[in-house]
Amino acid sequence: MTNFQEFEAQYKNAMSETLDELQTAVLLLAQVQNKIYQIGTSVQHLSQSVEEFISNQDSQ
Repeated sequence: MTNFQEFEAQYKNAMSETLDELQTAVLLLAQVQNKIYQIGTSVQHLSQSVEEFISNQDSQ
């Protein structure tokens, strides 16, 4: 194998690994975004429940 062929093989391998890592990061980011959305929805529901509870307490 010539120096150029060796360099090319190493470059392709490194690029492939980097792209795999990037794809993993993008998938993890999507999971994080989904989890943040779920947490936001939970907080909204909790806030709504607290508001309803307080409103009911004031009515009594």
